[in-house]
Amino acid sequence: MPRLSEVIAELDALWPPERAEEWDAVGTVCGDPGAEITRVLFAVDPVQEIAEEAVALGADLIVAHHPLYLRGTTTVAASHFKGRVVHTLIRHDIALHVAHTNADTADPGVSDALAGALDLRVTGPLVPENGLGRICELDHPETLREFAARAAARLPATAQGIRVAGDPDATVRRVAVSGGSGDGLFAAARAAGVDAFLTADLRHHPVSEAVQQAPIGLVDAAHWATEWPWCEQAAAQLDEISDRHGWNLRVHVSKAVTDPWSSHHTSGAPN
Repeated sequence: MPRLSEVIAELDALWPPERAEEWDAVGTVCGDPGAEITRVLFAVDPVQEIAEEAVALGADLIVAHHPLYLRGTTTVAASHFKGRVVHTLIRHDIALHVAHTNADTADPGVSDALAGALDLRVTGPLVPENGLGRICELDHPETLREFAARAAARLPATAQGIRVAGDPDATVRRVAVSGGSGDGLFAAARAAGVDAFLTADLRHHPVSEAVQQAPIGLVDAAHWATEWPWCEQAAAQLDEISDRHGWNLRVHVSKAVTDPWSSHHTSGAPN
């Protein structure tokens, strides 16, 4: 059985921490480097629900995409919800490791997993300077409506579903995808000449300006849904590493929907 330090060394090779943004908080949050690891759970969010799932599963390590403490803190007291996570993990000898923006820009990374979930052919990065996002091609042209329906059918179900901006009948051949918040990448998507851009957390003003500037289709999925496919990709990568080293790790992907939005109601008030 490998030690935590050995597993983390392999994870850092997949997603080098030096590739993370300066503001990010990646790496090992808690865990004894000498502890033996037999079972690993991958999840997007290191929330209490995931900590309790790891306990029930008998996992020794959680690998999460989102940081637990993105900003500094002065306490991990269990009276606070993040402190409860830490207490739960330490009480049950479960380590927590985070790969966030270093996994976004890795190759393969978060956006490769998103493209794979949609069965898109990746042709290159959306932002070559840092490897963020992916430019993709469809095997056959679709309307924007059909492309959005593809996303709705293949991404995990969430309360938000899929929102679309642009002409639903426009033809889509070339698309950009970026897991997580992506409305800062509109200029890159326009420069790449794509017909549609799928990402998450799109805001009113940037979207309004983007569709006025160019006839691009914007497809807005839930943040969690665009990043969950990375968990399956990352788990497969660790499985391969485990087989290569003869570690016999048991690797799992959480199916818990930790997207914070819990319900959706279509508005219908008269204008």
